[in-house]
Amino acid sequence: MLESLPFLALTYVGQPIWLWIAFLAFIGLLLWLDLGVVNNKDGVVSAKKSAGMWASFASIAVAFGAYVYFVYEPDPRYYMSAENLNQQAVLQYFTGYLLETALAFDNIFVIGMIFTFFAVPRQYQHRVLFWGIMGAIVFRAIFISLGAAIVNEFTWVLFIFAAFLIFTGWKMIFGGSQEMDLNKNPVLKFLRKRMRITDTIDNHNFFVKRPDPKGSGRLVLFATPLFLALVMVEVVDVIFAVDSVPAIFAVTKDPFIVYTSNIFAILGLRSMYFMLAEAVARFKYLKYGLSLVLVLIGVKIIWNFGLYKGWKDVTGAPLAPYLEPQWSLIATLALIGGSMLYSWLRTRKVQA
Repeated sequence: MLESLPFLALTYVGQPIWLWIAFLAFIGLLLWLDLGVVNNKDGVVSAKKSAGMWASFASIAVAFGAYVYFVYEPDPRYYMSAENLNQQAVLQYFTGYLLETALAFDNIFVIGMIFTFFAVPRQYQHRVLFWGIMGAIVFRAIFISLGAAIVNEFTWVLFIFAAFLIFTGWKMIFGGSQEMDLNKNPVLKFLRKRMRITDTIDNHNFFVKRPDPKGSGRLVLFATPLFLALVMVEVVDVIFAVDSVPAIFAVTKDPFIVYTSNIFAILGLRSMYFMLAEAVARFKYLKYGLSLVLVLIGVKIIWNFGLYKGWKDVTGAPLAPYLEPQWSLIATLALIGGSMLYSWLRTRKVQA
C-alpha cells in the first residue's frame, strides 16, 4: 500500500501520515459503534450505562498506552534524552491523559448548564455530546498543530505557557466562581440575529423545515434549540482548550502523544457525563486540586527549561536536577485524587 500510495509514508510532525489516518479511522470506528450500535435510538443514558461506556473507553486508552510502550516509534527531537524513548513517551501519554481528563471535568459542569438553559430533554443529550466530540476532534487537531509548530520553533513560548498556567491556577483558587450568562454570549447573539430558530425542540433534529415567515409559501430551514446547544458545547470546548492545550504541551512536546491523550480523555469524559452530572455537588473541592496541578506544571516548565538548562557550574554540568515525567504523573495523581477524595468525604451528607 505504501508503494502504491507513497504519500502515506510522508511524515507529519514526526509521524507517518498512515499512522494519523489509522488513529482517526480507529476513533471513527469507536464513534460509529457508540451512536450507530450501542446508542442508535434516542433514550436516557442511565448512570450505570454511562459508567460502562466510560470504563470501555478508559480500557481502550490504557491499551493504547501499551501500544505506545511496545510499538510506537517516538521522534527523538521531541524528548529531552534519546535514551528510553518509549518509556518517556508512555509516561508522558498517561500523564497527559490523566491531566486532560481532570481538566475536562469542569467542562461537564458547563455542559450541564447549557442543557438546562436550552431545556434539552435527557433522551437527546447523548446525540448533542456525540456531535460535540466530532467537533472537538477537529478543533483540537487545529489547536495542537498550531501549538506544535510554535513550541518546536520557539521554545521560549513555553515560558509564556508557564506564566499563563500559573496565573490560571491562581485565579481558580482566589478568583471565586463566576456563572456563565448564556443570554449575553456573543456567539449565541450572532446566531439568533442571523438564523431562523424555532422556539421548541423538534424530536432529535438540529434543523427542521417550516413555512416561510415572510409568507412566500415555501418551506424554509429553521435551526432548533438543539443546534444552538451543540454550538455552545463546541464553544465551551474551544474555551477549555485554551487551558488544556498549553498544559499538555508542558507535559510533552510530541504532537502525536498530545493529540491522542486529548482525544481519549474527551471520549471518556463525555461518555461518563450522565453519571457525573448527577454528582457534581460531590466534587466541590476538585477545582483546588486542578489549580495546583496547573501551577505545578507551570513551575515544572520554568524548572526544566530554565533552571536545568541555564543554571550550570564551571564544567557545564547542570546544577538543578531534571524533573522526570514520572514525578509529574505521581504529583498529578496525588493532587487530583486527593481533592476528589476530600470532596467526597466533606460532601457525603449532600443529597443527590
